[in-house]
Amino acid sequence: MQSYTSRGRDSFYQNTMMQDAVMRNLEVMCESIKKLPDEWKASEPDIPWHRIVGFRNRLVHDYLDIDLDVVGDIIENYLPSLETAIENICARFWQE
Repeated sequence: MQSYTSRGRDSFYQNTMMQDAVMRNLEVMCESIKKLPDEWKASEPDIPWHRIVGFRNRLVHDYLDIDLDVVGDIIENYLPSLETAIENICARFWQE
């Protein structure tokens, strides 16, 4: 998602295909997070897991009312720490 929006918010606001792709990726990511075991999520207590699941519900059920400013804010300000948390969870719990 970050690569989709690397040209900045103006580009994101002007490109509906990019918006659709980003929101679909967010939806899939949030749905995957919803299915993580609670123990795994508890190992990263600084992440607001319940808010991520809540945002997933908005994406799925209130898609006509999604605020693009909120999506941009999530990508810029919350996705990097979430990415780190997921990497930590994978290193801790994911066994190949």
